Amino acid sequence: MTNGSVVVRTVLLALVLLTGMRLWAQPMPESVAARMDSLLRNDMFRTSQVALAVYDLTADSVLYAHNEQQLMRPASTMKLLTAIAAIDKLGGGYRLCTDLCYTGRIVQRTLQGTVYCVGGMDPRFNSDDMAAFVESLHRMGVDTLRGKICADKSMKEAAPWGEGWCWDDENPVLTPLLYGGKDRFMERLQTVLREAGIVVEADIVEGVKPDSAYCICSRFHTIDQILMRMMKESDNLYAEAMFYQLAAATGNRPATAADARRLMAKLLERVGIIPTHYRIADGSGLSLYNYVTAELEIALLRYAYQNKNVYLHLLPSLPIAGEDGTLKNRMGGAFTKGNVQAKTGSVMGVYTLAGYCTAANGHRLCFAIINQGVQRARFARKFQDEVCRALCAP
Repeated sequence: MTNGSVVVRTVLLALVLLTGMRLWAQPMPESVAARMDSLLRNDMFRTSQVALAVYDLTADSVLYAHNEQQLMRPASTMKLLTAIAAIDKLGGGYRLCTDLCYTGRIVQRTLQGTVYCVGGMDPRFNSDDMAAFVESLHRMGVDTLRGKICADKSMKEAAPWGEGWCWDDENPVLTPLLYGGKDRFMERLQTVLREAGIVVEADIVEGVKPDSAYCICSRFHTIDQILMRMMKESDNLYAEAMFYQLAAATGNRPATAADARRLMAKLLERVGIIPTHYRIADGSGLSLYNYVTAELEIALLRYAYQNKNVYLHLLPSLPIAGEDGTLKNRMGGAFTKGNVQAKTGSVMGVYTLAGYCTAANGHRLCFAIINQGVQRARFARKFQDEVCRALCAP
């Protein structure tokens, strides 16, 4: 043995003794590569495509990459991009608000003027929130509304659907005034007012609340409440609501999808991605016009992990393998259950999975898998589950 070899071994032994590192327990990239290569020999890839990327966050290095720069549709892993961009821009304390305001005066228990319902595109606005609106009028001594009830939908553009959505899908209606996730706010308001004994002698109109209006009630839900359903259940309306919160952060009114795209492009530039190489159409992944890569998804997963405030709000919202959300009935095995936390995605022919897991050596990993051109979902999901098991198992 040469003197150089002795020196190297001595240094390595000293590192083990001093830091407690278990170098022998760390799987080498070659072993991960061998597992992935084996899975990619599946017969399904004779007629379909796959992009796969795995990054070791602990070691800050690429573990595996295959077709990682191929443009593909993300399906609902688009929600990952939306969530990361929204948390990063808006902050973890952000709230989605719906306001009740008025102009005019109250004479003998009659509000003479205009009541404004100002939408903030809160998909969680529900019966309790509506009851609070009505109670705020009661507290003012109002038993009659005379004049107008105005729906202020100026928060966002008028388009009720996203760009590139299929006409025959069950698409949510994108309106700033939502009740129970539906476009029925004003109808429900009138019903609840009458049930509460308030006489409505007012025309229902649309308009914009003036700065002089006095706001008497504000109802809100937190960004974490939106994220939980958006990610765990892959709720498209919640994702689009988050997309338009991002758009509104530009200060433009009405906010547009193009505004949200510009802010997302700025984030891509910060992580070293050229935005013009990709196509972002909506916030949910419903659009057939979205085109991203596994490399892009990995870049944003890395960014979230490195920015603890983003990671703090993102990670709890992700479905957990074998436990909840869209992964409740997947990957229930010993190595993956409770370990893999990832966003699923599916549109016709496209099935995706991207998120985080911990390898047997304790290293934190992020991964992105995009299966495209797959006729049967179960084949793609089985492949994705096997990839995760290969990453997590010793």
